This record gives sequence, structure tokens and C-alpha cells, in this order.
Amino acid sequence: MKIENSYIYLRDLRLYAYHGVGPQENLIGNEYTLQLKCRVDISRAMATDDVTDTVSYAEVYEVVKQEMSTPSRLLEHVGGRIVERLFACFPGIKEIELDLAKRNPPMGADVDSAGIVLRCVR
Repeated sequence: MKIENSYIYLRDLRLYAYHGVGPQENLIGNEYTLQLKCRVDISRAMATDDVTDTVSYAEVYEVVKQEMSTPSRLLEHVGGRIVERLFACFPGIKEIELDLAKRNPPMGADVDSAGIVLRCVR
């Protein structure tokens, strides 16, 4: 069997953080949702059943959680930091797709969320 592409992912991750341009956003914070897909060769882990032969999504989550805990003005900045750190920590990640959204942003509109999507290749 030939695997053309394989991924690990975090879907609908919910985090509370303090990002934003407005001072109230840095004080009271907001809820964020994150979709993360990392292209990783999982063929060896399929054969060995050993987590050391893949990228652990639990370890990926810890990186995301740490970066989200550092306040930033812009989601673009937070997203860029997450991607850079994941590439640095996990050499097996070949590509990252990140969707980061702020729930109910304070912009005077009836909107569920607003955010960014990044697709980055090593």
C-alpha cells in the first residue's frame, strides 16, 4: 500500500486567551477555536504502533496551548508563532494548515467568529 498523504489534526479545539487590539480584549479575554492539520508521514507508526514513529498530537496541543497563552494584538501574529514553533519542534511535519478564530469578536456585528487561515509548507 502506498500512502500519498497522511495527517494528524486537532479539530474544534477551544481555548480561552487574551489577544486583541482593544484594551478590553487584553483584560477580559475571549474564546478562540482552532483547526489544525499537520501533514506527517505516519506509515512507520502504522506498522510499529509506536508513538515515537509519528508526531504526537498531545505534544502538538501543548505547543499550541503555550503559544495561545502569550497575548498578541493580532491573530496573524499568534498563528505565525504557532506555525514557526511547530516546524521547529517537530521535524516530521511537512505542511501545516491552521484556522484560528475569535468567537464573537467585539466589532459591532452579529458574527459567530472572525479569524485567519494559514497554509504553510516547510
